[in-house]
Amino acid sequence: MLIIYNIKDKPEYIEEVAKLTQKEWGEKNLSEEEFKIRVGRSISRINDQLDNPFYCKLILLDDDVLVGFISIFEHDGDERLDLRPWYATMFVKEEFRGNGYSRILNDAILDEARNRGFSRLYLKSDLVNYYEQFGAKFVEGLRNGEKLYYIEL
Repeated sequence: MLIIYNIKDKPEYIEEVAKLTQKEWGEKNLSEEEFKIRVGRSISRINDQLDNPFYCKLILLDDDVLVGFISIFEHDGDERLDLRPWYATMFVKEEFRGNGYSRILNDAILDEARNRGFSRLYLKSDLVNYYEQFGAKFVEGLRNGEKLYYIEL
């Protein structure tokens, strides 16, 4: 059975999420030791942010198996620090892709953002014609080559 949880309520998944985050968005070709160090830092960052009103990490579980996750960050990167909060880290494990789980995660994080009183989320991506399906509107190109979008809630 598919259920969305706030990672605060399922801390036993923090390490797996940190490992997947490092593999997906972290530096590649790290030694095993450096990978463990980076995962440890990611775990600490998650734990340090759990009570920040501009932070949320939702996880999608199928019974006890992690399917994917998505987040709200206060800031995402060093460009456009004037904007907050940010829609970030939508991730579905490869073996679960193509089943509509990104839509489930998207809907859940937008509901969470509304419940927190946010009227808009920002996001950045280099994907072409992906986030538009979730209502994202293009704002501008960023220096790092990604595009900045917003989603009106």
